[in-house]
Amino acid sequence: MNLLDVYKELNTEEKCLGFLEHMRWPQGVKCLACNCSNITAITAKGKLNKKTGKRSPDRELYQCNDCRFQFTATTGTVYHDTHLPLSKWFLAIALITESKKGISANQLSRALGVQYRTAWYLAHRIRKAMVDADRPKLKGIVEVDETYIGGKQKGNYRKRLNKEVVVGIRERGGDLRLMHVESNSADELAKQIKTHISPDVKQVMTDEYAAYPPAMISAGIHGKKHETIRHKDKIYVRGNVHTNTVESAFSLFKRGLNGAFHKVSLKHLQRYLNEFEFRFNNRKSADLFGLTVRRMAGMGNLSYAKLVEQNAFTTFVRPK
Repeated sequence: MNLLDVYKELNTEEKCLGFLEHMRWPQGVKCLACNCSNITAITAKGKLNKKTGKRSPDRELYQCNDCRFQFTATTGTVYHDTHLPLSKWFLAIALITESKKGISANQLSRALGVQYRTAWYLAHRIRKAMVDADRPKLKGIVEVDETYIGGKQKGNYRKRLNKEVVVGIRERGGDLRLMHVESNSADELAKQIKTHISPDVKQVMTDEYAAYPPAMISAGIHGKKHETIRHKDKIYVRGNVHTNTVESAFSLFKRGLNGAFHKVSLKHLQRYLNEFEFRFNNRKSADLFGLTVRRMAGMGNLSYAKLVEQNAFTTFVRPK
């Protein structure tokens, strides 16, 4: 579904709940406690708001005839007990999944008619659903490169002074991985290579950065499996050897930072990387919106307190 389809077909709570039920239980509603399909539908009257005198919409409850557990389509999901209508949730999901370079919380706030804090919190909960827990390791021909995100700086001397390191690993014709790491050392690069690249990889392409050879040896990738392209010699393609594929993903992310977000907090940089990675890896999906809604229905909530809790990253990253 595209943005226009979402606006036309999911413009009421009843339609949104029906769509969510279909995404969550494509084979029919099942009990969340015992997983049986012996279910009875119960219509619960909405609560009366004493201040306004208005009654909230009726809810469709389900009761398991075996264990007597009662639940709704939103029970145990990120949508549970939300004060925001599902129609606005779905519009936000459509806007984020359809925006190739991302959409800022300010723009999302204007589009949905909600406060900035609501839009920011909403966007980060959607990004949580874009994280893959068990991702397969990359095989075939894989490119590895690192880029530096941060403020403007002349030259490459001490480039880590006010910049953060992002490692990109991309399989040609396959998936992309983007990781915010603490340093560009050989040990850190080896750790990322071991985590994301299979030992049975066909070849790994990198540039001439001095940390790559020891990192490859530490990761168990030897000899002809590691090819290097020397950018310092103004050589960017040598036959099949290049890192242009992963660099194109870096370019897309930086354009998003520069054009849509302008600056992001270091604390949440990995969340933005996850968003771009998910959208990039699923760019050929027939229904990226439906995929995201289904993933959000299967994940727990992310509290605002947990999202904003302090850690080592408290400054902002501004794109170069």
